[in-house]
Amino acid sequence: MSGAEIITMGCRLNAADSETMRLLTADADDLIIVNSCAVTNEAVRQTRQAIRKAKKGRPEARVIVTGCAAQIDPEPFAAMPEVARVLGNLEKFDPAAFRAGDEARVRVSDIMAVRETAPHLLTGFAERARAFVEVQNGCDHRCTFCIIPYGRGNSRSVPAGLVVDRIKALVDEGFAEIVLTGVDVTSYGPDLPGSPTLGQLVERILRHVPALPRLRLSSLDSVEIDDRLFDIITGEPRLMPHLHLSLQAGDDMILKRMKRRHDRRQAIDTVARLKARRPEIAIGADLIAGFPTEDEAMAENSLKLIDECDIVMGHIFPFSPRAGTPAARMPLVPPATVKQRARRLREASSRRKTAWLQSLVGTREKLLVERDDGSGHGESFAPIRLRPDASAGAAAGALVETRLTGLEGDMLIGERV
Repeated sequence: MSGAEIITMGCRLNAADSETMRLLTADADDLIIVNSCAVTNEAVRQTRQAIRKAKKGRPEARVIVTGCAAQIDPEPFAAMPEVARVLGNLEKFDPAAFRAGDEARVRVSDIMAVRETAPHLLTGFAERARAFVEVQNGCDHRCTFCIIPYGRGNSRSVPAGLVVDRIKALVDEGFAEIVLTGVDVTSYGPDLPGSPTLGQLVERILRHVPALPRLRLSSLDSVEIDDRLFDIITGEPRLMPHLHLSLQAGDDMILKRMKRRHDRRQAIDTVARLKARRPEIAIGADLIAGFPTEDEAMAENSLKLIDECDIVMGHIFPFSPRAGTPAARMPLVPPATVKQRARRLREASSRRKTAWLQSLVGTREKLLVERDDGSGHGESFAPIRLRPDASAGAAAGALVETRLTGLEGDMLIGERV
């Protein structure tokens, strides 16, 4: 082996953090790092399962647990016999914390006291073609279902100059696509001098890194897409026509009880305006099924949102109460009903996705090849694989103009133009 084995749970931000830790532990062949997720109780259960499985497979290795679940509730992980040490979300970027020795078994500081970003926020990347650059961390909002602010701390932004320098370096290394990531990306800037916005950051990246072919944004809050960012999304060809929106529900009362900042009409109108200006934009969205107090009419409003917002990439989450959140104390929907509503949302989302992929057959997309089998994603983030006779020489990282000739399952098939 070469370096620590890293097991990543959860989001893209965790994936970027894991790559940073990979660089920090390049000489630690005896180490397994489990980068945990706390978004749901199920995520925590899966983290514990991954720890046990990893230790069973390599009993001689030291297991270190970090990430949001470790930050929020470290003691249960420290009590696991498989675990050598528990690190918080700040400590996981300290190279000394991974070394064997007599340091404290639990090293978790107060994440809410962190007010600044650090150079590690710009070192994470993943895959061989697409790089993730963290521009923001933490969250100042307190959605009633979400525990993540207590794992990541308050919102803090990376200065634009550092972001630009990092992206320049990644482009020089051969990365063709950069994804800007964060816990709440659209809250970028108020903590920096001059209070720059996400739109201004994107403008600066595109202006100062002209060699960057493709820029993509991670999850956005629709209510925070201001006029400047709207104009860039709809008018800049190097910004990919794919948005993932944090919608969560399609019913106004449920949105209020979630403490979200948008309502149903605002979400629908934002998507309509975006697609009127740039019709090829593909919309992804997070939706929670069976939020506490949700009745059938409320659930139906979320179901209808898939068509009304043209959601072609739905991420559906059945609600599970997360200890420490206000939603966990609200009247719960029966688990069987939650499961059934999640299934309905997934089925509707799948139908919409299939129809969208079928509509792309016969069109062209520029494919970013991500794997040796000639597969990757187009500008719209549609999954594409080159026909075997067309994939020769298409190495990971290549941008290939592709004519889409068919659909196999959820994968578009293409040929080079």
